[in-house]
Parts: sequence; structure tokens; C-alpha cells
Amino acid sequence: MALAMPTTAFAQTCKVTDPTGTPLNARATPNGKVIGQVKNGTTVYVSEYDYDDKGRPWALVFNVRTDRYIGWVFREFISCY
Repeated sequence: MALAMPTTAFAQTCKVTDPTGTPLNARATPNGKVIGQVKNGTTVYVSEYDYDDKGRPWALVFNVRTDRYIGWVFREFISCY
């Protein structure tokens, strides 16, 4: 049975660390259509990693407080611990 969302026990905890200090775009697919933004400094969970057509790394993130998916963000703009 597939879960609608990953359990937080198996997700990696990260923080949005965009060097420009602006909100990070969240996308429907790696480098796809923008569907929202995540404020710099926000803690997120990463449930999956993938690459776009140019080989750049992306992470599928969801909100720590609500356990709802946010979207795909550019991997280089999050710091995981």
C-alpha cells in the first residue's frame, strides 16, 4: 500500500539556504513549472532526489509543520543535516 506522504522518520531534514536571501521557487517537476515559493531559512523534509534534463540536482520537499508537499527545489539551495 502506497502512502500519500512519506513518513517523517525516513525523510531527511534540511533548511532552505538560498544565497540571494529571496524565497526559493518550488516546482511541479525538477526545473518544471513554478507552483509556489519557500522562504529562505525554512526547515523542510526531503523525500526524494532527482535530476533535470541538464543533470542538475533537485529535491522533493514537504513542509515540516504540515507534512504537505511543497514541490521540487534546486538541491544546491538547501542544506541538509
